[in-house]
Amino acid sequence: MDFSVIIPARYASSRLPAKLLENIDGKSLIEHTYLNAIKSSAKRVIIATDNEKIRLVAKDFGAEVCMTSENHISGTSRLSEVVTKMNFHESDVVVNVQGDEPMMNSKVINQVAFNLINSNMSVATLCEKIESKESYFDPNCVKVVYNSGGKALYFSRSPIPAFRDASDINLDLCFRHIGLYAYRANFLKKYFKMDKSILELAEKLEQLTILDHGIDIHVDVACAPTGYGVDTVSDLKKVKKELKK
Repeated sequence: MDFSVIIPARYASSRLPAKLLENIDGKSLIEHTYLNAIKSSAKRVIIATDNEKIRLVAKDFGAEVCMTSENHISGTSRLSEVVTKMNFHESDVVVNVQGDEPMMNSKVINQVAFNLINSNMSVATLCEKIESKESYFDPNCVKVVYNSGGKALYFSRSPIPAFRDASDINLDLCFRHIGLYAYRANFLKKYFKMDKSILELAEKLEQLTILDHGIDIHVDVACAPTGYGVDTVSDLKKVKKELKK
């Protein structure tokens, strides 16, 4: 299995600026993410950043770094610049591991790359079962519905599938999207030129532009726990507690 990992690492997070440089048990958040990525079968792991501080920290722990524009509004857009700038071959497989996912298991990185390679779809991603009604109704928990062939039907912040009778909610049918993606390099080059769909603008979910352009996304249940991403101070506290165990 031949693939690369690119870690988009934006400095100016709106909710928690400079979070990627936060110290967690003696290492920066971005280093924890990187160390998980290099445990995968990836032939190459690149940190794509727009900030000199992140570049210097990443270089210090031995990472390959690609400097990118400050104007990207999504990780996928940032990756499209990297594959063009670094002359990736059209058929190269790239896995997008978000910089703020310091608990992402290397097994699921391999899984999403394998799924892309073995499907006829342009994009692959993962999900996991929703365990509580609180998460099912939480707009920060992005839900996904997919068919028996693993093809995504829709992603939403709203509760999907919706149950006509609230007393009949079956969480066995409910899945949370995990923001881990695999793509072919040629798709990333096309994505950079796509107009955002009205659905993405409404839900603030970039994968809806992909679906709106008629591009198939493969979805599978993650083969291992993926831990917590870090968007808020509360998330950071949870991750610090888990990683110190």
